[in-house]
Amino acid sequence: MVGAHLATRPRARLDKLARSRNLWQRRIAIVATQHFIRQGEFDDTLRIARVLMHDSHDLIHKAVGWMLREVGKRDRAPLEAFLDAHAHEMPRTMLRYSIERLPVSDRQRYMGARKLAAPR
Repeated sequence: MVGAHLATRPRARLDKLARSRNLWQRRIAIVATQHFIRQGEFDDTLRIARVLMHDSHDLIHKAVGWMLREVGKRDRAPLEAFLDAHAHEMPRTMLRYSIERLPVSDRQRYMGARKLAAPR
């Protein structure tokens, strides 16, 4: 509903929601991008995913991973570009959700990239 509302309006509101102290507003920011994903527009999802990458809450990790997976369902290239740049720093839950539909060899490669990263 929020995504459809923002389809003809400035999307800066998503960035404000993504930076909110309120868990549910942050979650709305990423889930609202599903509307744009369905239209073949991935930039907002990828931008908000970067903003929320280090969020402390597991519900955010799940929502971001879900939206990244949705991007990959429509076009694997932007998902893989995002994962190539960020898999090593993504929270485990976010990464697992995002790679769920990839071939086993790709899933193993991205999970391996995370393991190679310095421990937090």
